[in-house]
Amino acid sequence: MSTEVNSSARTPTGRVWLITGASSGFGRAIAEAALAAGDTVVAAARRPEVLDDLVAAHPGRVVATQLDVTDAVRAAAVVAEVILWYGRIDVLVNNAGRGMVGAVEETTDRELRDLMELHFFGPAALTRAVLPHMRRQGSGAVVQMSSMGGRLTFPGVSAYSATKFALEGLSEALAAEVAAFGIRVLIVEPGAFRTGFANPQALHQSVAIPAYDDIIGPFRSALPESDGDQPGDPAKGAAAILTALAAEQPPLRLALGSDAADAVAEHLEKARAEFLTWETTTRGTDFDASGDTLVLAPETAVKPR
Repeated sequence: MSTEVNSSARTPTGRVWLITGASSGFGRAIAEAALAAGDTVVAAARRPEVLDDLVAAHPGRVVATQLDVTDAVRAAAVVAEVILWYGRIDVLVNNAGRGMVGAVEETTDRELRDLMELHFFGPAALTRAVLPHMRRQGSGAVVQMSSMGGRLTFPGVSAYSATKFALEGLSEALAAEVAAFGIRVLIVEPGAFRTGFANPQALHQSVAIPAYDDIIGPFRSALPESDGDQPGDPAKGAAAILTALAAEQPPLRLALGSDAADAVAEHLEKARAEFLTWETTTRGTDFDASGDTLVLAPETAVKPR
């Protein structure tokens, strides 16, 4: 079957969703949840043929289209196709991604740049492409699938977290920029879910440096071994995302899973404790409030310019 969106205008049922990485994991779960809610879905994937069953199960309400989100030209074309067909995009879900394990020293420049293209530059380009249409219609939502690793990090996921930290920084500013246009931004921070993220065939691992074996080695083994046993249920996670989007006052960030909740809560407590410990030093770096002198050394005082 053709995976291209044809030029014939159609009337969508419910909201129109554009979901990347829709072939599996959270992308597939969110697509199924949107369809169950009576909406229309454009499901984007590098291999859209794996979505044939979803298309067949919901005739007229789901279209599978080919998209590698690192291809900015194709990304813009997909957005244009969806607008041409349905006339609107109500929800963009930037979900496509993959896992990566490696210490900073073990991570090559190419690995880091490739992951940043997938997790940051690709979503940024898609977001820019949909915003003019959402502004015109005066509504819309952008869902950025981050991770609890986009809020905090630990040894072995430096590159992965760097990309998600970047996405969250962009999205926090974006939320403030587009709120006046009726556009919402939701940053989703899942913990460990049974999505295939940790599948050994899908998980990328940098070449190990023996010096880091005791630090990174246990995680290199534990993450792929956890595949299929993670505590998070993608269907419940997708339902939580729809609930947040429907809220009168949706959150900017939505952590998913008890493991994410525990990790985020602990991180916030530690961050606050550290700030309070160093607050005096932090505030002590301002110019002297009197404006009379700037002390450079015990025996030296000069007038500030």
